[in-house]
Amino acid sequence: MTNTTHDALEDPRNADIKIYVNGEIVHRDDAKVSVYDSGFMLGDGMWEGMRLYNGKWAFFDEHMDRFFNSCKAVSLDVGMDKAGIAEALARTAEANDMTNDVHCRLMLTRGTKVKPFQHPSLSRSGPTLVIIMEHSKPATALQSQGIRLATVPQVRGLPMSQDAKYNSHSKLNCVIACLQAERAGADEGLMLDPHGFVNTTNACNFFIVRRGEVWTSNGDYCMNGVTRQKVIDLCRADGIAVFEKNYSLYETYGADEAFLTGTFGAQTPVAQIDGTPIGDGNRPVTERIRMLYKQAVADNTGATF
Repeated sequence: MTNTTHDALEDPRNADIKIYVNGEIVHRDDAKVSVYDSGFMLGDGMWEGMRLYNGKWAFFDEHMDRFFNSCKAVSLDVGMDKAGIAEALARTAEANDMTNDVHCRLMLTRGTKVKPFQHPSLSRSGPTLVIIMEHSKPATALQSQGIRLATVPQVRGLPMSQDAKYNSHSKLNCVIACLQAERAGADEGLMLDPHGFVNTTNACNFFIVRRGEVWTSNGDYCMNGVTRQKVIDLCRADGIAVFEKNYSLYETYGADEAFLTGTFGAQTPVAQIDGTPIGDGNRPVTERIRMLYKQAVADNTGATF
């Protein structure tokens, strides 16, 4: 059975969630955008994933910095400032009576086109903003069993092709990587950079632990992960040696531990890569980082765990 880093416990309340669509909050069955929308037609848009703890969005400022920077880089007018986004999020959470164990996908596209073609100038109605919030508690099984990765042919490309730092709607390269991993009998794909160094997975940032040191990619070709940066900062503050560097599959197969980072799953342990078990099943450094991250979330939101 295939697992993903976004496996969540089933929650029947999600059948009746309300979704924000361009200022209106409607039942999920009535939440629609035009087939002429640039996001549907071209993947022309940016998104952000966030989690709600104790009625507060964890690391909201960092997520908004990434979101607004990405939109600015592609001349995508958000149509409101950070305070406006915060208000839209608050309205949506209130409409769903949500305060905790909530995952949000905030999506912005260039809007509806007047003709079904590529040029951005054909999007003239203003942006489309959609906010989906679900009751979403990560499945606990992965924390003990870990996830299986397979190295895939699909790579994270060069910044001048499509910079991986964009959280863009254009995710076909990641979808292809995921399909390649499934065909190899794994849960997710481990993607290399254009030079063959270990980079990231199709959905998350990737770390290994060797002799007490934490390694992750040099950051040139990987997703601009908020959780990734939090882990790096927390390691430095706690005296855990952490390095952003190039490293190969050879060094990865011989790691003592490996884990993924992402807003949804926080830190997800890796059990095997290409059929090779990682370490002996003990993950003391990963567990230490998980505790540090939980404390950082608690300090940021006032949540208790």
